[in-house]
Order: sequence, then C-alpha cells, then structure tokens
Amino acid sequence: MPSPSFPSPHRLRFGRRYPIPELIPSNQSPILEEFRWNKARKWDLKNIFGYINEFSGDQHGSRFIQQKLETASPEERQTVFDEVMAGDPLALVQDVFGNYVIQKMIEYGTSLQRSILTTVMEGNIFRLSLQMYGCRVIQKAIEHISLEQQSLIVAELEPRILECVRDSNGNHVVQRLIEKVPSDRLSFVASFQGNVYDLSRHPYGCRVLQRCLEHLPEEQTRTLVDELHQNAVDLMKDQFGNYVIQFLVEHGQARDRALIVSNLQGKLLPMSRHKFASNVCEKALICADPQTRRALIDEMLAIAPETITPIMTMMQDQFANYVLQRALLVAEGDQREELFNTVRQQLVNTRRVSAVVSKHVVSSKLYSFFQVLPLTSFPS
Repeated sequence: MPSPSFPSPHRLRFGRRYPIPELIPSNQSPILEEFRWNKARKWDLKNIFGYINEFSGDQHGSRFIQQKLETASPEERQTVFDEVMAGDPLALVQDVFGNYVIQKMIEYGTSLQRSILTTVMEGNIFRLSLQMYGCRVIQKAIEHISLEQQSLIVAELEPRILECVRDSNGNHVVQRLIEKVPSDRLSFVASFQGNVYDLSRHPYGCRVLQRCLEHLPEEQTRTLVDELHQNAVDLMKDQFGNYVIQFLVEHGQARDRALIVSNLQGKLLPMSRHKFASNVCEKALICADPQTRRALIDEMLAIAPETITPIMTMMQDQFANYVLQRALLVAEGDQREELFNTVRQQLVNTRRVSAVVSKHVVSSKLYSFFQVLPLTSFPS
C-alpha cells in the first residue's frame, strides 16, 4: 500500500503567496524563516534582536546585518555587539557568512568594541590567519585596532611567520601588517634574512617580499636586497622570482636598478627569449637610464656573423618579440630611426621569402608599427 502523500510544510504555512524554496533546516527559527521568504515586510535591525547570531550565519541574514550596521545608531550597534559576544564570536570569525558581520562590527564599532573583538581572537591569531575566513577578519582588525594590539598580532605570528608567509591565506595577513604597522614594530622581517631566494620563488612569498620593498625603509630591506642581487639571474628566469626583480628594477634605488640591469648586458638576446626573464628585459628597457637603455638596444642592432640577425631572431621568438616591441617604443633619436629601419627591412625581407612565416611566426603586433606593411596585405 503506497504511503500517504502529505503537503509540504512550507505550502501549509505560506500558501500560494510564497515560493517553495529548498527545505528550511528544522533548527531554523521562525523569525529567520519568515525573513527569508516574507519580502513584503519592511525589516529593521531591531526586528531581529535576539537572533543576531543566527542571522549572522545565514547568507541573507548576514547581508542584512552588514547593510544595517552601516547606518545603525550607536545603541543598535551595541545591541548587535552584545549578542555576538554572548554567543560564539570565534565561530562567526571563521564562518563563511558570519565573518562579514564581524568585519562590519570592527569597521563601524567603537574603539572598545574593536579591542574586545580582537582580544577574543588573541591566542588564535596564527590559526585564524591560515583560515579562509578568519584571515579576512584579522586583516580588517589590523586596519582599525590600536598600535598596541597590532603589536600583539605581530608577536603572536612571529615564531611561525615563514609558515604564514607561505600559506595561501596567511600571506595576506602578513602583507597587511607590512602595509599598516609601523616598520619599527615589524620584528619578524629579520626572519626573512637567509630565506630571500626561496621566498622569491614562492607564489606567496614573492608577494610578501614586494610589500617589504614597497613599504619598509632601507635599513630593514638592505640585507634582503643584497640577497636578491646574489641570485638575480636565476630569479629573472623563475616564474615568481621575476616579479620581485621587476619590482626592484621599477621601484628600487638607482644603484640597485643599475646592478640588476647590468646582469642583462651582453646577454639580452638569450634573456629576451626566456619566458620569464623577457619580462625583466622589458622592465629594464623602460626603467634604465638613457645610456644603459641605448647599450641594451645596441645589442639588438648588432651585426651577426650568421645569416639570422638578433632582430630577426627576436621577431620570430614568442617571447623576445615583446621585448623588441618595447624597444621600438622607448628608443630615442638616431637609434630609434636605425631600429625602425632595421625592423622594417626585416619585415619586407620576411614577406618576400615566405608569406606563411610573415603571417604566423612574426608577431602580428609588430606590423602595427609600420603602416606600409598592414597585416591584411598578406595572403590567407
């Protein structure tokens, strides 16, 4: 005998007026249930007092609280704060939706409320920094708390700072500390010494090092930069290390830029043909002083004993052609004229030899420099 069919409890409760969504958890309060499906009612923050923690853990409830906290009165914010503290604030910090409520409380709360929320996290800073949602709350706290509490976060992370740097979540916390905390409080930077090569080649470590170079004074970064120089050529060829070297070329001191670029002189062609080092070559052409830039471009214009010139090699290479394009943009004076004429003649020669090579091997972007040889002139 078939089992009797009972109407959905949602249909019984709401009738035809409301849609029947996914099943509502049995432990969900009636007020949250109504909030989710009664869109006709005008809801205020005070309507959900007593249910703040439950709403914070719900996708729609969390968004509602976030929006209301921005314009709430001090008394309303205090009520929200009191309810969160009476529950399990550490759980909300790590919750997919709850973390956003905690962030808003930190952003719009009083200094005392921020201090108390941060105190709740103390002793768990490292664990939270490695947690997907907790790391966002830690970052928000760093932006708003006192210098004393910022220093406590630094002290708690320092013993395991390298683990934090290498973590997909933790590295963002370290970057935020470098950006927001006075450099004299960032004692953990000393832990990077002797690890610069490895950190530069790490997908997250390379970001942290760039923030160090960007925000810290030379007395803290000099030893780090010196380590970069020791391995500059290897790092240019690394998928992550090349970004650190590029940053140093663009934002570093003139002496460091000159030292980095000197590693390219005499070997611009092979470095231009490397997938990652070619990025450094482009940056060097942009940032080098005029005399050094001229010397680099002269390497491209060198007369090769073999039939294939450096220019032709670069035109046909999937990476070096971008370096050549950059040279065309930054060259000056008589050298610019010589470079343009040389490339133009190579394009003409290439088209004469093989239309297929012209169209598919030589980068089409090069033709944009020369209206006399539009890409559309080549046969399909």
